[in-house]
Amino acid sequence: MTPQVVFDKQKLKNPPLQIHYLGERVLRQPAKRVAKVDQKIRQLAQQMLQTMYSADGIGLAAPQVGVNKQIIVIDCEPDNPENLPLILINPVIKSYGSSMCDGQEGCLSIPGVYLDVKRPEAIEVAYKDENGRPKTLKATELLSRVIQHEMDHLNGVMFVDRVQNGLVLTEELQKNGFSVQAVKPIK
Repeated sequence: MTPQVVFDKQKLKNPPLQIHYLGERVLRQPAKRVAKVDQKIRQLAQQMLQTMYSADGIGLAAPQVGVNKQIIVIDCEPDNPENLPLILINPVIKSYGSSMCDGQEGCLSIPGVYLDVKRPEAIEVAYKDENGRPKTLKATELLSRVIQHEMDHLNGVMFVDRVQNGLVLTEELQKNGFSVQAVKPIK
């Protein structure tokens, strides 16, 4: 029998992992590939999900909780118990759709800041699931955006690095107590 990750979407007062915030070095380091998907990796994914649900998030990357591994967890419908979360290990985007779209993004590592980011509308991503099986997924709209946002974290990139309106970016960061110096704009 294949080991499973137990999905419990409850919010915990004391989540198992601590989320790191914009300005902390751990968020800027490229994550390392997971060599072997084992029980420790499944347990980490479980803890990441518990931490994400507890913080009212829909996506979380391992670097955000101080773990330098290529793991992301996503649940675009956290209030729907029928919707199973996604666990993507060593994700790689195989192709991007041709149309771009603007969408508002936020981040558990930059609470209170929501800004528009332009991204490809559709992607195809290859990854391993929590049992180490190779999978491919075509994603559009919100799921596509969340996967791209979380995969950026695996490369030390944060969504604020992609914001094109510098004035609004500065204003929002300052209003929420974050330093504009922590942003590394992508040209």
